[in-house]
Amino acid sequence: MTQALRIALAGLGTVGAGVVALLDRHGDLIARRAGRRIEVVAVSARDRAKDRGVDLSRFEWVDDTVSLARAEGVDVVVELVGGSDGPAMALARATLEEGRGLVTANKAMLAHHGLALARAAEAAGVPLKFEAAVAGGIPVIKGLREGAAANAVSRVYGILNGTSNFILSKMVAEGRDFAEVLSEAQALGYAEADPSFDIDGVDAAHKLAILAAIAFGTQPAFADVATHGIRPVLAADIAEAAALGYRIRLVGVAEAGPSGLFQRVHPCLVPLDHPLAHVTGSTNAVVAEADFAGRLLFQGAGAGAGPTASAVVADLIDIARGDRTAPFAMPADALTEPTAADAGERRGRAYLRFAVEDRVGVLAEIAAAMRDAGVSIESLIQRAPAEDGRALVAIVTHEGPERSVAQALERLRGSQSLAGAPLLMHILG
Repeated sequence: MTQALRIALAGLGTVGAGVVALLDRHGDLIARRAGRRIEVVAVSARDRAKDRGVDLSRFEWVDDTVSLARAEGVDVVVELVGGSDGPAMALARATLEEGRGLVTANKAMLAHHGLALARAAEAAGVPLKFEAAVAGGIPVIKGLREGAAANAVSRVYGILNGTSNFILSKMVAEGRDFAEVLSEAQALGYAEADPSFDIDGVDAAHKLAILAAIAFGTQPAFADVATHGIRPVLAADIAEAAALGYRIRLVGVAEAGPSGLFQRVHPCLVPLDHPLAHVTGSTNAVVAEADFAGRLLFQGAGAGAGPTASAVVADLIDIARGDRTAPFAMPADALTEPTAADAGERRGRAYLRFAVEDRVGVLAEIAAAMRDAGVSIESLIQRAPAEDGRALVAIVTHEGPERSVAQALERLRGSQSLAGAPLLMHILG
């Protein structure tokens, strides 16, 4: 058996400790599959004294994380620090400049700097791997980059954030409002103390930008992802969706078309006969629509020590085997700069919810705004006023251009009949 693949590990949180534990448990099995052993030789983290449940005394400890890139006897650096810039980016750049392979789970860094890192890796002739950056233990990067390599992909979409899906699933199952379920998710450890990246859709947008780059051969374009989170979703919206035959999910969608690349993360109504409607809890799921392979569904644990460590080690096994696949499925210089598609040209159906003052003429005002913007209403439901005297009005539109719906909402902006901003959710088609 050839010489072991020697790795330096930056970041010893749950995933980093999980990588060490996995290599300890399955070292012999991994060596047989990879053709060589994979061994940790150096580590770095902020707190040496913290008990992480694994023996770290056998490894060289490096206080300066960036120095891991230059540590003696290291072939590959595994970056699990996180953050789009700062120490993580400094370590990534230094690692590639030193001519060493890089494995990362850092979706934010890749969404913002993936093209530069891919170019640096290619210039140095070393691998850059990031299976763990999207959907935890689900091999969706490998599936798109390699399994579907012979296909033209027209659309990739899915549930990319476990925290938001956990919250929405609890709201569906128990009929509770967002704020209450978020508090429970934080108590259980499913949501961070500051959950903004998750519930506002930023985390999912990072992942979508990476998937889109691989699926469509474009440079990662995180800035072009229209991002909407789940904060405005009420228990009443969950109930209305269920009555109409839908479930609400936070879905990231990327689609290539004649006018450019469309990318959006948004809460939407998913038909009950669609697989994504039945993805519950913190599970992730990604759908790719390919011309020859058809619809491909990837589903599984999207986060956690075990699944994410599994993806990290899978990348290390590929490197140990000598894999040098281009990070985004084709050479960096072949990735095209995408043109952001105009969302207004897209056609579809939408769900609109208004909180209104319970008085004569409100429905007529809303209906007139829809009419004047050219929006055709499929159904309109008004629920009885709550204790505050305000009623909820829910509208489902017929299929039409998204621009028309946006124009209707603009006509209603500032209306004295509305108590708060309307909620718009598109219906997954």
